[in-house]
Amino acid sequence: MSKVSRESLNEAIAEVLKGSSEKPRKFRETIELQIGLKNYDPQKDKRFSGSIRLKHIPRPNMKVCVFGDQHHLDEAAAGDIPSMSADDLKKLNKQKKLIKKLAKSYDAFIASESLIKQIPRILGPGLNKAGKFPSVVTHGESLQSKSDEIRATVKFQMKKVLCLSVAVGHVGLTQEELVSNISLSINFLVSLLKKNWQNVRSLNIKSTMGKPQRVY
Repeated sequence: MSKVSRESLNEAIAEVLKGSSEKPRKFRETIELQIGLKNYDPQKDKRFSGSIRLKHIPRPNMKVCVFGDQHHLDEAAAGDIPSMSADDLKKLNKQKKLIKKLAKSYDAFIASESLIKQIPRILGPGLNKAGKFPSVVTHGESLQSKSDEIRATVKFQMKKVLCLSVAVGHVGLTQEELVSNISLSINFLVSLLKKNWQNVRSLNIKSTMGKPQRVY
């Protein structure tokens, strides 16, 4: 059961959207959920990790690249989706700088089922180290749907600090859509925690350039 009331969430989202509309930016601001944890020792306690797919895409501008076989290369070209063939990847020649540059150029990668097992051999461990190993796509799936699925998936991962931040929407979504995304995210996060709400110190939401609004 969520300890964040729908009323307080609506009020906080209204303030975030109001702040964004009063000072419009030249880009679409992302809305983040900022989490502070307590009663956790990142050195001793088991670190948690989990992903949830939100109902409304929080990161529509997320850049996704396809490592494709001919079928997916043709589909990517038709849909204006960036793509690379196995031969393109081999040209990088496992050079760390080039692979690091590739990892920085995109937010996520998708690879054809026939290529996915070859990626470590062709590129080495670079993408894996960057936390961007490709998601697999089959011929039965649409590249656009797969891209949207990745853009709608939020990953919660505890590292060495007791605070984390995840994208849960953008200022172009409606208030109701943001309530839906944020409620799902909060409930999923709490389900990952060792002592559930007892491990939550604070929850704030904010737009990229806006002031944080505390909801818990």
